[in-house]
This record gives sequence, C-alpha cells and structure tokens, in this order.
Amino acid sequence: MSTATAQALANLSVAAELTASATAVLSDPQLSPGHAACFGMLIEALGAEQARAQIHMAHAVRRSGAHKLDQPSLQAVAQAGAEPTESNFAAAEGHTTAGRTAFHSARSFMQDWLDIPRNIAHDRLVQADCLIGGVDDSGQPIDPWLTELATDFADPALDPRLVAATALKLHSTRKDLPDGAAGAEQKQQLQSDAHQLIHSDPKSARKHIANMVAQVKAGKRPLKALLDEVGLFRRGTRRGLIEYILRVLPSQAAVIEAHFAGTGNPATQAGDRQGLQEAEAEITGEKGEGWDDDSTKPDWAREEDDLPPIPEPAQDSASNPDTDPDTDPDSAADPDADPDTDPPEMESDVEAASTRGESTPAWEDLKPERRRLIGLMALLLKDHRASDHRAGQPPGSNHAGLATAQVSVILDYEKMLQGAPNYAVSSSGLMLSPGEARTAMCNAGIYPVILNGKSLPLDLGRTQRLFTKAQGRTIRAAYQGCAYPGCAMPVERCELDHLDPWERGGCTDIHSAALCCPVHHVERHCGLFHAVKIPGCRPMVLLSPDLDPKQELRVNTYFMTPEQALASDALAQEMTAKWRAGTLTVEIVEP
Repeated sequence: MSTATAQALANLSVAAELTASATAVLSDPQLSPGHAACFGMLIEALGAEQARAQIHMAHAVRRSGAHKLDQPSLQAVAQAGAEPTESNFAAAEGHTTAGRTAFHSARSFMQDWLDIPRNIAHDRLVQADCLIGGVDDSGQPIDPWLTELATDFADPALDPRLVAATALKLHSTRKDLPDGAAGAEQKQQLQSDAHQLIHSDPKSARKHIANMVAQVKAGKRPLKALLDEVGLFRRGTRRGLIEYILRVLPSQAAVIEAHFAGTGNPATQAGDRQGLQEAEAEITGEKGEGWDDDSTKPDWAREEDDLPPIPEPAQDSASNPDTDPDTDPDSAADPDADPDTDPPEMESDVEAASTRGESTPAWEDLKPERRRLIGLMALLLKDHRASDHRAGQPPGSNHAGLATAQVSVILDYEKMLQGAPNYAVSSSGLMLSPGEARTAMCNAGIYPVILNGKSLPLDLGRTQRLFTKAQGRTIRAAYQGCAYPGCAMPVERCELDHLDPWERGGCTDIHSAALCCPVHHVERHCGLFHAVKIPGCRPMVLLSPDLDPKQELRVNTYFMTPEQALASDALAQEMTAKWRAGTLTVEIVEP
C-alpha cells in the first residue's frame, strides 16, 4: 500500500510540473483560437479535479492525524517536497507521537504548515464533514452529513466546486433548523432541492441555494426582531471616506434596487445625465467631467433615428453572477469587521485615468457603485431643495428632474387566493410578506402584476410594429430577465424580441415575445440558440448541441425564487419528455 501511495504522490508532482510546462507554452501570444479554447476546457477540468482533491486532502490530514507527526517525520515530508522522488515519498510515510505535538489540530496544521488561510482550512474541513465524512474522538469514521450531496460530489460528471459550495451553504443552516425529526426533515428537503437544482440548472443553482438558505435563516425571526436591526449605521472613517452600513427589509431593498437600475440607464428619468451631473457638482463642489450626451449613449438607450451606433459599454458587476453579492452573500463585506482594517489598495477611476494619461471616464465606464451613490445623493438633494423651496412648488413636483423608482410586484394568483405567506415577489426577486405587498401597492411607482389570472387584452396583432409600454411592463414582470439560461442581465438592460419576425408577417403579441439582453438577442438571431414556442406556456430555449448534447428544453431561472426555479425546471423536463414522445407540438423559432 505504501508503494502505491508513494507512486501516486510522485504522479502528483509530475502533474504539477506538466501543468506549469504546458501553461508556459500555451501562454504564447500567437496561440490559435481553437487551442485557446482547448486550453480553457482542460484547465477548468483540471481546476475542478483539484477542488475535489483539496477536500479529500483535508479529510486525509484529519483522519490520519497528520498534525501529530513528530519532528523527524515533518523533516522527511519537507525533503520529499523539495526532491519529489518516489523513494523520498516512501521514506516520508512518517510517525505520529502521543506526546506534545507541534500542531494541536488538523486545521492548525493546514494553516501553519501548509500555509492555507484559516478560513479556507475551516471550510474544507466542514466540506469534508458534509461530503466525505468525519472522524469521532476515538478515530472512528462518521457518515457524511449530506449523504445525497456526497454522491454528487463523487460523480465525475458534476462540478465538485458547485457541490462543495452548496454543502457549505447548507451546513450554515444547522443552528437554524428545529430540533428532532422536524429539523431532519427540513434538512433533507433542503438537500433534495439543492440536488435537483445542481442537476437541472447548475448555472443558477448558486443563487437559488443561497436564497433557500436565506429563507431558512430568516424564517424564524419575527418582524420586530428585523425592525430592531434595520437602519443606516455609520461605520467610521477609512482612507478619508465615511462608511455606512445600510440594513433594510426586502420590500425596501426592492425600491432601492429598482432605483439603482434606473440610474444606470441614461434613457430613464432617474438616469438623466444633466440632473445627475448637477447632483455630483453639488457633492464635490466642481462640475463633473466625462458625462455622456446623446452622441455617447449606448445602443440600447438610443432612438432609432439617433446617430450611428457606437460600441456597447462593458457590463457592470450587477450582471455578473460570479461577482454579485446577491449570488453569494458570504462574499459581501463583513459588517462586523474591524473598521480600522484598511481594504486592499485600489486606485479610483479618476486616479487610474490620470495615471494612464487618459480623460476622466464616461458615465458608462464608471464603477456601478459610484453611479448608484450619485443617484442616491441626487434623491437626497432633491428632497433637500424641495424643503427649501416648497413655497410655490406644485404638489409632487420634481425639482431636480429625477424620477422615483418603479417596482413591479408579481403576485401568484392561486397562492394569493389561498392566503399563502409567499405569494408576492418583487421584480428583483425579493420575497415580500402580505403586509409588505399591500403596503408597497399603496405607494406611488408600484405596479401590481397578477399572473395566471384573467388579464386585459394586450395583443396588438399587426396594428403596430413596436410593443407598447403596457406590453413591455407585462413581459418584463413575467420573465424578469434575459431568456438565456444562466444569464444574469436584469430586465432593465433587456430588449423585447419578436419571435414572429415582423418583416415576415409576425404579430406584436405578448405570447410570441421573448426578453433577451443585447448580447443574447444578437446570438439568437445568429442561430447560436433557438427560442421554442409551446402552446399555453412561456417560450423556452434550445441550446446548440455543443453546449447541450442532451438537447433539452430550458428556462432561465436565475431571477426566480427557489420554489419557482424548481417548478420551472420540472415543467421544462415535462415539456421535453412530451416533445420527444411526439405528444407535444412545439415551434422552434428560426433566427
């Protein structure tokens, strides 16, 4: 056995050398695009396998008692690392001591000897508990905490990083689950739902699982406890800036996020460049530079008769699921962190531009955080000016020329009739209680959209080419974001897409309309994927065979709640089965 493990360790050393050697060759600037794609495919597969190995390593270190190795054994291990030969690995088998050890636990060994950050070492051991198993005080193995996900973790066809991240999320709910059989049942339900999401919708699984965990953690807390913690807290001064922490209810967050979305769009009143420039001038004391005008608006913000198109601006972090704090709440800044600890060095947009000898960045090139701050300050300044000049102002006048946010509240008609507590969700995906929903609908700028009930006739047939505002609001409220599976582009950045081309006699009807971001709108018309029309059902997507060899009908569930995502995935699987069985007539829309 020791010979086999020594050979395996030698193989790992060779694999590391081969990876470094291959990376050096493949970093050639003249690398062909096909080989670059192969490079990406193989490196990601290698990264996934490495992630699986790292958790197995943590389990092996703890199970074997590696932190109890005596000093000569540690020296032999270090020698094998410096000269990775099979004989040196065989000599590094090592011995543990029953006396005083250099490391008091597996975690301290990983942290102090392997130089793994403390939080990462802790997470890997937790993931090992959940997916491989633990070890009791007597050294006996313990079954994994999440048996269903343990099977997924061992499946080579699944990305172990997604399974490991899911295990960590579910493990964080252990103190929020009730005791006894009820807690075990709830844990099993969470695990089963997570398993289904990983298999059916891996691109959006992280977001939905994070939402499920958030619901568990918030489920026990009464409203009074939440209200005791909401507020705007001053954190202190760091690097010449004043920091605040804002904690709000979901219904309040929906209004804030809707305003942020409008601020980022120069075609909306909330994103009006002139008003925001005036607001920044009042904040900074000098006129801002590099602001957009009609000649620099992106394509999606321009009228058809505007100037020729210019290159699209880069997507901000709100459209990237890997950087959005909503996708992984644990990646957000810790509110309880030490206020005296400075963040990593980062140069501001203006400083970076001046260093490179460039002009101040245009509005679309600013960081989204700065755009949002300017929009929020514009609202505060508007209220301040309105109080100073209230005399002579008409009711509801907008002195700064900026608009308040508009939020769509989506109501599940059947759940509403049943009095279900979770029948309402905002257009940004935040669950609202019945009281919050009723309060929201009493405020200006809230548009209740009841789905599954009888609606007003909104189809226009051939009477006009473009969708009306009412149609657009309905489609955006129903679909919530881009139709492409896993795309995180919100409705404010999406375009209405005719599935029945107008130039071929198509109608401007909501049942034949889809919602696509500018990138995927072009890709659909280029034939990289197809929209699929199904009678009595929302349009679905059929990816190209290279992306989906199984050729299954899919729906983007990124903006849905976990319950909606599971139901939509089940519906897509049902439609796929009927389509293949020949019992369902579908229309695959041509580009």
